[in-house]
Amino acid sequence: MIRYCRRCVMPETKPDLKFDETGVCSACHYFERRAEVDWAERRGQLEAILDRYRVQARGKNNYDCIIPCSGGKDSTFQTLTMLDMGMTPLCVTATTDRLSPIGRRNIENIKKLGVDYIEVSTNPVVRRKINKLCLEQVGDISWPEHLTIFTVPVRVAVQTGVPLIIWGENSQNENGGPAARAGNPVLDRRWLEEFGGLLGLRVSDLFGYQSIEPRHLIQYTYPVDEDLARVGVTGLFLGHFLPWDGHNNALLAQAHGFETWPTTVEGSIVNYENLDNEQMRIHDYFKFLKYGYSRATDWACWHIRRGRLTREQGLALVKAHDGKFPWSYLGVGLETMLAEIDMTLEEFQAVCDRFTNRKLFVADRRGNLRRDRQGNLIRINDDNHGA
Repeated sequence: MIRYCRRCVMPETKPDLKFDETGVCSACHYFERRAEVDWAERRGQLEAILDRYRVQARGKNNYDCIIPCSGGKDSTFQTLTMLDMGMTPLCVTATTDRLSPIGRRNIENIKKLGVDYIEVSTNPVVRRKINKLCLEQVGDISWPEHLTIFTVPVRVAVQTGVPLIIWGENSQNENGGPAARAGNPVLDRRWLEEFGGLLGLRVSDLFGYQSIEPRHLIQYTYPVDEDLARVGVTGLFLGHFLPWDGHNNALLAQAHGFETWPTTVEGSIVNYENLDNEQMRIHDYFKFLKYGYSRATDWACWHIRRGRLTREQGLALVKAHDGKFPWSYLGVGLETMLAEIDMTLEEFQAVCDRFTNRKLFVADRRGNLRRDRQGNLIRINDDNHGA
C-alpha cells in the first residue's frame, strides 16, 4: 500500500519527502510556516539587494539582472515584478525541447512587456540524440531542458558581466525537500547538482555517444568557479522574498497578455502550466511510472494547501487526471514526437516498462502489469487513495 499525506494527497514515494508522526508531509509543514514569515520584511530585504545591483549596473552601463524565462506564467510574473521594482532586466530563454506554438506566443508576449531578450537554442541534431539517450538511460526525455534552463542563463550572466539572476520558486520549499535546502534563497552549482533533475547523469557521460563531443555541449556546461567568482554571479529565488503562488502568478500574467490553453492541459488539472514544451507529458508520465504520482497530484496538493480545494476534491481530480498514458500533449500525437528521436511506439512502451516501479501498480497472477482499455496503469490502492 502507498501511504499518502493526511493533509494533502502527496504519496510517500516522492523523493526527499518526509512524514511526521501524524502522517503530515514536510511540504505541508513548510507551507504552514509561511504564515509565520514577515513578508514585508522579506520584501524589504529584496529591495535592499536590488538597490545594490542597481547602483552597480548604472556605473557599468549594463543590465541590473538576468531573468531566466520559459515564457510561462512564472517567468512572466518574475519579469513583471522586476519591472515594477524599477529594475532593467535582460530576459534569457534556453529554448525548450519541442517549443509549442502557444509557447512561442507567450515568449513574444514577455518581450512586449518592455525588455531586452536573448534566446539560446542548442544544436537540434545533438539535442535529439540526448533526448533519446536520456529517455532510455534515466527515463527522462526532458533531461537536456532541465540542464540548460540552469546553465544557459548562468553562462549569459558570465558573458555579459551581469551578476544577479532572478529565479522563481525554490522547488524544495514548495514540494517538501530537505529542510536545509528548503529555506535557501540562493540557487548555485550545488543546488543544481542536487535538485536540478539531472538524475545522476553528468554532461561528461554524453561524450562519445553517437559522435557527441565536448564542443557540442558548450551550452550544457556550467561555468567554472573562477568565472563565477570573477563576475560575482548570485542566483536568488524570488519565492524566498515574496509569497509564491503559481495560480496568482497565472492571473497576473493573463492580465498582461499571457495565453492559456483552451481546456485543461492533458495530465494536469489547470490550463496555464507547462504550455511551452510538447514533450512535457512524456516527462510527467515517467515520473508517474517511477513514483506513482504526477502533475495532477502536484497541482492538487498546491491548491489544497492554499484552501482552494478540499482533500476529497483533490483526490477526485487526481484519480481523473493523473498518470494517463501520454497519447498526446497540446494537440501533438505521441508517435509524432517519438519519430523525432527515431523511436517506435513499441520501443517506447518497452522503455516505459523498464522504468515502471512494479511495487506501485496492480499486476496479474503472472506478474504482468494490468492496464485499462486506454493503456493506463492502475495504482495498487487507487480504490482507497489515502484512506
